[in-house]
Amino acid sequence: MTRRPPPGARLALLLAWLLASAVARAAAPAAIDEARLLAFNQALRCVVCQNESLADSSAPLALDLKREIRSRFEAGQSEAEVQAFLVARYGDFVTYRPPWRPATALLWGGPLLFVAAGALVIRRHTRRAAGAPAPVAEEPAP
Repeated sequence: MTRRPPPGARLALLLAWLLASAVARAAAPAAIDEARLLAFNQALRCVVCQNESLADSSAPLALDLKREIRSRFEAGQSEAEVQAFLVARYGDFVTYRPPWRPATALLWGGPLLFVAAGALVIRRHTRRAAGAPAPVAEEPAP
């Protein structure tokens, strides 16, 4: 003959199991893909260093931003949501590929302006050098 547990014991076991699973879920943050996190940080510019990606920077603000990005990913936010937060806070300059719009035209066209200015300076310099008479070599004194 099998012995049956009292009706309240089953309910208590079920409640204990539900409580334990809820505590375990709350204690362990959601696992995030480290490769995805690194790729996302590589696509962002450090707002302090400006020539380094966020992943490569060790500036205090960059470290804070990396922690903030990690916590937002763990909270379940998508890459687009996290990027929108960063752009709202630091502007389009934080991304290496800012969207094309009038406010970011200088970010997209700036390098072309520098190349055009350099070509203009070189062209003027070569025209002046070509138009100037050749220097006459002085004869040594006898």
